[in-house]
Amino acid sequence: MLDRIREDIQAVFNHDPAANNFLEVVTCYPGLHAIWIHRAAHRLYRRRLFTLARMVSHLGRFLTGVEIHPGAVIGRRVFIDHGMGVVIGETAEVGDDCLLYKGVVLGGTSLEKKKRHPTLGQGVVVGSNACILGAIEIGDGARIGSGSVIVRSVPAQATAVGIPGKVVLKKTTGDLSADLEHANMPDPMLDVVKVWLRMFRKYEERLRRLEQEHQIKEPELVKDYQRELEFLNQDEDNEES
Repeated sequence: MLDRIREDIQAVFNHDPAANNFLEVVTCYPGLHAIWIHRAAHRLYRRRLFTLARMVSHLGRFLTGVEIHPGAVIGRRVFIDHGMGVVIGETAEVGDDCLLYKGVVLGGTSLEKKKRHPTLGQGVVVGSNACILGAIEIGDGARIGSGSVIVRSVPAQATAVGIPGKVVLKKTTGDLSADLEHANMPDPMLDVVKVWLRMFRKYEERLRRLEQEHQIKEPELVKDYQRELEFLNQDEDNEES
């Protein structure tokens, strides 16, 4: 138990450059407190003391702003940064060395009593206010961009962003615990717009060429049109007479 506590404290230092000393981490990090309270609630839950487990979990929510269902499985060295607004459902599983920013939701999409919450592999990074919904899997080392809504599984080492979430990078490089560069996340919608703009430029060039060809042939077309009008007018005069 003491080893787990030391690991949790060290995880804070590894993930948060604002952590200055041991006393500050132990007393001022609600994400760390939420993990510790959850462990107590999870033990009660496994002993089928469901109501007592929920009461402990509810106390943890009141104290930290983090709601973790006592049935959720949380791995080692998991760090919840800031913590406020994080929700982790009953059948969710969070692997070792994961990093969750504030407002993250690991939610369910079914009302049936079955596996209905996501499973996060090892070293997953989930950005602020991201929602991962349903019994899907997020592979080891995957990264989820801020504000994304993920409803399909994400392969290992991939980066997913957007609503609904799409994989924009198949493989990440570097340390699995590295933070997301939120300001430099790929934008799939912007990429689509760029493709459309390139297509429009090509069409504009083709239209210019067609206009030039049309201007060259325009006098002949006008003459033909005038002949047809005269022919039709003659027919109408003959019919009237």
